[in-house]
Amino acid sequence: MRAFREPPKMPATPASSLLAYCRPGFEGECAQELAALDAQYGGGSGHARAQREHACVEYVLPDAAAQQAILAQAHWRELVFARQLLAVFARAQALPPRDRLGELLPLIQADGRRWCDAWVEAPDSDVTRELAPLCRGLNAALIAAMKQQRLLERQSRWRLHLCLTATDAAFLAAADVAQAAPWPGGIPRLKFPREAPSRSTLKLEEALLVLLDEGERERWLKPGMRAVDLGAAPGGWTWQLVRRSLRVIAVDNGPMNAQLMASGLVEHLREDGFHYQPAKAVDWLVCDMVEQPRRVAARIAHWLAQGWCRQAIFNLKLPMKKRYDEVQLCLNLLREGLPNLRDLRAKQLYHDREEITVFARVG
Repeated sequence: MRAFREPPKMPATPASSLLAYCRPGFEGECAQELAALDAQYGGGSGHARAQREHACVEYVLPDAAAQQAILAQAHWRELVFARQLLAVFARAQALPPRDRLGELLPLIQADGRRWCDAWVEAPDSDVTRELAPLCRGLNAALIAAMKQQRLLERQSRWRLHLCLTATDAAFLAAADVAQAAPWPGGIPRLKFPREAPSRSTLKLEEALLVLLDEGERERWLKPGMRAVDLGAAPGGWTWQLVRRSLRVIAVDNGPMNAQLMASGLVEHLREDGFHYQPAKAVDWLVCDMVEQPRRVAARIAHWLAQGWCRQAIFNLKLPMKKRYDEVQLCLNLLREGLPNLRDLRAKQLYHDREEITVFARVG
């Protein structure tokens, strides 16, 4: 059994910081989101540390009370730019290449918790992608060592996250599994289905996984339901609905995939998506049109307010500047325009680029 060493000297980073994963290039928007949470729940005294294109943000707080107050309110599905939000309890630097565990295990034991699992991961960016092989090897060794030290307990509510930011530097953080994303890095890894008409199909597949839970998918995506897909061609989003046996009106002046049309579940209307009105109400509206985000948000709000649909999933293409502000403006437009709004969730998905995906439901 490995003998524990004295914990390595810790840098100035306090144990009350948060660590968020995000899309590379959106560290600033993620930091703004964390600052808004801090202002609302944590007292507003924190500050962000981040490097552009590193796909993560550390948000430093004055004490553990502020950290826990924010985490109590920050369910992963309700965060827009943060894919995963973790409570940092230690940080290690200058890890020796031949004995990283010798430095890390004392820090894990000193925390005092038992863990249901342990994930070794690196932020998803070009800067840190070279760390992937090290993460895999270290993860297996860490699990084995934690079993030896009896640090794993299947029923624990806590999952250990070891986030490598370099070969010799790491954050040690905790996630409450009930509040945290269930995928490493907060990213569900999806395989492109060969029969799908376009890669955009992965956006809607991920949206259904991330924005809805299993029970909601079962209740709200039943065979025989009806949907409208605005800006449908060539049919990537329509394909996701058809595979779930929904009947779809595909609205687009462009051509639809012939194999998809042969399913018998799709009606193609060559019309402008911004002017189309359904003859009768449908269960779902989906939309991935390239247009100004507030114009899209206003159109979706109109559909929901008119009762033309009850649920919608749509993309908002973000501007080059003030992206966080534009997201808040669009979401507030929906809140203010829909007094019967039941659910509003937004996320920058792994398969999104300069955009976010939104789910809205009235009732």
